[in-house]
Amino acid sequence: MRQKTLILLSTLLLFACSQEPAAPANTADQAATMDPIAAAIANPDRPDTDRDADQRRKPAEILAFFAIKPGMTVLDMYSGGGYYTQLLSGVVGDQGKVYAHNNTPYLNWLSEPIKARYQSGKMTNVERFTAENNQLDLPANTFDAVLMSLSYHDVYHVDPDNGWEKIDGPAMLAQLFQSMKPGSVLAVIDHAAAAGAPPETGETLHRIDPQLALEEITAAGFVFEASSDILANPEDDHTLHTFSEEMRGKTDRFVFRFRRP
Repeated sequence: MRQKTLILLSTLLLFACSQEPAAPANTADQAATMDPIAAAIANPDRPDTDRDADQRRKPAEILAFFAIKPGMTVLDMYSGGGYYTQLLSGVVGDQGKVYAHNNTPYLNWLSEPIKARYQSGKMTNVERFTAENNQLDLPANTFDAVLMSLSYHDVYHVDPDNGWEKIDGPAMLAQLFQSMKPGSVLAVIDHAAAAGAPPETGETLHRIDPQLALEEITAAGFVFEASSDILANPEDDHTLHTFSEEMRGKTDRFVFRFRRP
């Protein structure tokens, strides 16, 4: 009996050793099973500069806070070099769509990053369009979410020499409001100015008082839903220009979520 048992064990061991090792997990299959936000961040097509920025911009937390999901139609307002455009494209997926807006000053300022972002042609669910300040003509009742990242303060920026006309803030917000579906999200991230700072701080420091932004946006009919301190920096005293060496990429930033009722 003992001899038969040993023979059986030997046979099983030889059978196990003869089997080919399991193939490594397919990267595409892994991505398919990942959370859509995590998969978008892990996308190997993202440039190294974006990955370097992730630590300070915290896209996983931001996109979750704004409830961006597959199948959505999203407007990336003043999308700049497209950091969030590419992430949004990955999250909304083939059933969703991203509209990436810029004006001529942004296109001129960030021409090389923009060219690099889109040269692969892989973001087929992204539609790029150009509209100058005060010339937005957005389709009605279209967007599930609108993102304004580090741009709301530019309502108070004026640079006619470079084509930046003073923005009519209430008109811009009205245009956004009519373009959004009921229940959709207006997502605002911006550099915080000191409490009570005048609107002109948007020009002088490229910052805005969070309370001022909240009051202007709710006056346009949006409902304030929540804020987050994901991007807060208590060491920022709000007195330095956002492009200064000390503050670039390190500003105290407020994160507001509004709903279009």
